Amino acid sequence: MRDYPKLVCPPPGPRARAIIERDARTMSQNYRKDYPLVVDHAKGPVVVDADGNRYLDFAAGIAVASTGHCHPDVVAAVQRQAARLLHLCATDFYNEDVVTLAEGLARRAPGPGPWRVFFANSGAEVVEAAVKLARLRTGRPKVVAFYGAFHGRTFGALSLTASKPVQRRGYAPLLPEVLHSHYAYCYRCPVNRHPDTCKVECLDLLTETMFSTTTDPSEIAAVIVEPVQGEGGYVVPHPGFLPRLREVTRKHGILLIADEVQCGMGRTGRMFASEHFGLEPDMITLAKGIASGLPLGALLAKDDVMRWESGSHGSTFGGNPVAVAAGLATLRLLEEGLVANADRVGRVLMTALRDRLGGHAVVGDVRGLGLMIGVEIVRDRFRREPAPELRERILEEAFKRGLLLLGCGRSTIRLAPPLVVDEEDAATAARILEEAVVASA
Repeated sequence: MRDYPKLVCPPPGPRARAIIERDARTMSQNYRKDYPLVVDHAKGPVVVDADGNRYLDFAAGIAVASTGHCHPDVVAAVQRQAARLLHLCATDFYNEDVVTLAEGLARRAPGPGPWRVFFANSGAEVVEAAVKLARLRTGRPKVVAFYGAFHGRTFGALSLTASKPVQRRGYAPLLPEVLHSHYAYCYRCPVNRHPDTCKVECLDLLTETMFSTTTDPSEIAAVIVEPVQGEGGYVVPHPGFLPRLREVTRKHGILLIADEVQCGMGRTGRMFASEHFGLEPDMITLAKGIASGLPLGALLAKDDVMRWESGSHGSTFGGNPVAVAAGLATLRLLEEGLVANADRVGRVLMTALRDRLGGHAVVGDVRGLGLMIGVEIVRDRFRREPAPELRERILEEAFKRGLLLLGCGRSTIRLAPPLVVDEEDAATAARILEEAVVASA
């Protein structure tokens, strides 16, 4: 019998409360907590709090702990590297491990190569790099992103982000010449999802409305798109959307950037989410699960696209030797079985969630790919009105029962566990989530 989830006291316990009080006095107020979890240590899919409560983790540090917490292979790789070399600047010097990781990512990239790789510290940084490179290579000023998208919070990336008003409010003016269109659900739908009968008519807003009224496509350097939207609500696009978007961008000489920061690195049951749709982008942004918790981002670009002038872009810490060692161990584990496990267990989890939650009136949809699954919470299943307050209560109830989850979109619960979870973990998570729904409704 497994020893998790197991609560030895109602959270937050006394040690956790003391740390929360210290946090309130010192930490920046923008660190928003979903519930009062104070983490002490973690292993695999299990998180242990400051008072000894053991949680089943279906959040994975926002889809970051791809190989599970403190995977022994990743820990060993980090320890070996830390004893050899802590830092060099990959912009200025050579390092074999940096080259090896770049070769591994380029080998797995969707679509024919050759591919080149630029390393940075985070998803936002490689998104910034992609936009700079797109403008440099095309000589065009404009970039198109989509409503519901999240690409980061630095100024350039934030200008592309259109997930929540609070993320942008008060920071204007942002990067100029950024336009937004509708993602791959029917734009007439009151919540951010598409019915099975939906066509890719959202692209008409780009090709027939934007291109014919406000923007000539010859001015557009790039379109950036999440193959599966993350913060926007774990939205899987209509199967025809991305292939048609690729056709449109090729027709007009527009570069296509696939932001796979959250959906890439095995999360959807394929190494890249683009593979589900046969998408061959010009650039790919990666971070989160690429190094099992260490800060690393990667921009992949076709050889004829990634052509910088020497010194025109760089990163002091991007390609840090310790993070790269974790990245090499992560890539090996993904290739040796964790991507396949995400596909297999994801199917089990999807079935369990639909079986358990399908009869509850507050559950409007269960959607996803692999271990990237969203459960949409609504006030009324037939009108599908989002219910964000109810979603928050469900997250709290799940936490009290030992299951860690996060929200996304207006009222979606995301399930993004470490890719090491098994069928028993999936069954446990589905059971607890149903209990939390019943307790909250």
